[in-house]
Amino acid sequence: MTASAPDRSDIEVLSARLWDVVRGGDEYAAVEIVLSAVDAGLDAESALLDVIAPVQGKVGVEWAANRLSVAEEHTASAINDHVIAALAHHGSAPRRSHQGRITVACVDGEWHALPARLLAETLRLRGWQVDFLGAQVPVPHLIDHLHRTGPDALALSSSIPTRLPAAHHAISASQAAGVPVIVGGAAFGPGGRYADRLGADAWAPDARAAADRLAEIVARPYVPPAAHEPLDDLPHLADQEYTLVTRNAHRLVAAVLAAIEERFPAMAGYSERQRRHTAEDIAHITEFLATALYLDDSGLFTRFIAWTADILTARGVPAHSLALGLDLLAEQLTDFPRAVAMLRDGRAAVPLAR
Repeated sequence: MTASAPDRSDIEVLSARLWDVVRGGDEYAAVEIVLSAVDAGLDAESALLDVIAPVQGKVGVEWAANRLSVAEEHTASAINDHVIAALAHHGSAPRRSHQGRITVACVDGEWHALPARLLAETLRLRGWQVDFLGAQVPVPHLIDHLHRTGPDALALSSSIPTRLPAAHHAISASQAAGVPVIVGGAAFGPGGRYADRLGADAWAPDARAAADRLAEIVARPYVPPAAHEPLDDLPHLADQEYTLVTRNAHRLVAAVLAAIEERFPAMAGYSERQRRHTAEDIAHITEFLATALYLDDSGLFTRFIAWTADILTARGVPAHSLALGLDLLAEQLTDFPRAVAMLRDGRAAVPLAR
């Protein structure tokens, strides 16, 4: 006799139990919790999206708040991935696909594959044949796969906004191969605002919505857009600010780092590790600035700066050092009006810089 499926409160309890064992690094207990719940009547899709997914979301929140180390974050993510794998192979013969074939992949440079994995398993549960290509798939390899397998659609995932230029390339190339593209992940901005700007056929906020949307896309004939260049979608790129900032990123980082050493005396006492982290922070700022220039969206940059200020504060690093870095980068880019305006907006987003 099959038990009735757990209600919402039961699911929240399960998610809390899973968090406790994942936080403690106990992979076997994590697998046992989820598989036992499924055996007791919990729908497998709910196990994926209502139990495992919230735990993975909490992993990111706790890392940002400096309550998980990088090693602990990696361990927790690996355990969640193993739980998904165990669930995928639990208790039944391979499912027969009847919906069609979907490729699920992460954008080149995107290493956070677990959201895409959740979608892939959700689609398999719903009867799709799924080719899950995993993290950071270079565009040439992705397109080769699409030509060889002829899927009905591509689901493309990215959580890091700096991967959006690569996502744009992948979207255009996939459509040129006759394959419609649905995108998802935090990289595409609040409400998926960048999905349309980059020419995606659809956007979805989560795996359930993506699975529903894919069924709609595949149900109708697909007419790919005419071949075009990035400038056709993003005419502001004609000013070359994105291209020049990207090409000169290493020089810009070196120049800003040297200027900080002159104007921030406390840096003389930094350890090698602190100096390395400072250089990494400047590199990330430059990369996010370039991405904001690519999309002509200052909000993308200011959200990153506000997030970075929170991260630094949680780790005991003064936010005014971030403001100084923005000022020095602006001094290097005086001939780049869009970049300077974005840096000014970013500086205003640093709480202690006002």
